[in-house]
Amino acid sequence: MVSTFKSTSGWRRITRAWGYSLNGLRAAFRHEAAFRQELLLVVILTPLAFLVGDSPLQVALLLISLLGVLIVELLNSAVETLADAVSVEHHPLIGRAKDIGSAAVLLAIVGAAGIWLTVWLF
Repeated sequence: MVSTFKSTSGWRRITRAWGYSLNGLRAAFRHEAAFRQELLLVVILTPLAFLVGDSPLQVALLLISLLGVLIVELLNSAVETLADAVSVEHHPLIGRAKDIGSAAVLLAIVGAAGIWLTVWLF
């Protein structure tokens, strides 16, 4: 059985995927306070990456670490949104899924901070 939600191949699929991605970014910005806060941090730190980094590689590492935080936050928000769609009542497995997503965001932030400190200090 083929899903009717699957699009065709080629440019039509690419343009639809692009639109879905933009919709996801808009939804995250509109509905997720943590994403907005982290995005603000990225906007502030991006120009700093060019000042702190001594080489193009260091600048790239700094920027990729920031992008990683946003990516993990988007995935965490997707898990939380899906979990809330399933049930808003407390369920231990849903709570565990949300906690694991939150832990992933924490690790992404700690990793990014470690990269920034390493580049800044050394």
